[in-house]
Amino acid sequence: MNNTSSDILTTLSTIRDYIRWAASRFTQSQLCFGHGTATALDEAAALVLHTIFQPYNLAEAYLETVLTLSERQSVINVIERRIKERKPAAYLTREAIFAGLTFYVDERVLVPRSPIAELIEQRFEPWIDENAVGKILDVCTGSGCIAIACAYAFPEAQVDAVDLSQDALAVAELNVAKHHLADQVTVYLSDLFSDLPETRYDIIVSNPPYVAIAEWQQLPPEFRAEPDMGFLGGATGLDLVLRILVDANDYLTEQGILIVEVGSSAETLQSLFPDVPFYWLDFERGGDGVFLLTAELVSDYNELFLEALN
Repeated sequence: MNNTSSDILTTLSTIRDYIRWAASRFTQSQLCFGHGTATALDEAAALVLHTIFQPYNLAEAYLETVLTLSERQSVINVIERRIKERKPAAYLTREAIFAGLTFYVDERVLVPRSPIAELIEQRFEPWIDENAVGKILDVCTGSGCIAIACAYAFPEAQVDAVDLSQDALAVAELNVAKHHLADQVTVYLSDLFSDLPETRYDIIVSNPPYVAIAEWQQLPPEFRAEPDMGFLGGATGLDLVLRILVDANDYLTEQGILIVEVGSSAETLQSLFPDVPFYWLDFERGGDGVFLLTAELVSDYNELFLEALN
């Protein structure tokens, strides 16, 4: 035990003490957030509480609880790891929260954080009749969080989850098993739609790689710790997005909807298709760069999308 650690052990005692200390250390170290937490204080609370096996919504009164020496050392260790390794906290805890659900995550997948969670919790209202949803497709599923959240939101629907990464699908399958949804969620190894069975979906939702190469090269270490494949969308960021726009026409039901997160490439996409009426969704909890198109619009502009792809 080094002197600094020894000092902390003897001068800090409560949960609140360690959350405050961790937040200060994170700020001092200029860490980057955005993987489920937005501030140093939020991330400090999440890491400290997880390390001492307490819920993230622990009642305020319990923050004055005095930690044991072993708990204090465990907290110090994980805080120092977060600073030294510059990995998202979820990779240290092996856990992420999405749409109110807990998921296993590791370095094989991006950390779940899409604002699409809010849409799922609202069952995509008012864009679709939830009672008419029979099949849902999650393209570029990663950890499986979107597909699994959709399965909870639409318990009568069948959900297909697609990814090209075998590593990511291994994590998705762990999460499907964790949530006991093997009868409802089917995982496919596929390059987007290429190896899917011929069927049509009421909802196609996707959070694909959409970061332009030049932008990706400038990302902070926390984001560079995630798999490159989950970010890189080619020179403009739209390589996979264009393919989804083209191929979705063959997989949507007549009343179906397509929802795609394009994040920082939203302006590029709208500039490429100035006449396409993308509906850019708003989120109460923050986030942007997610568009919605009806099946009718996907069909109407199919030739334009195909021309851009070619």
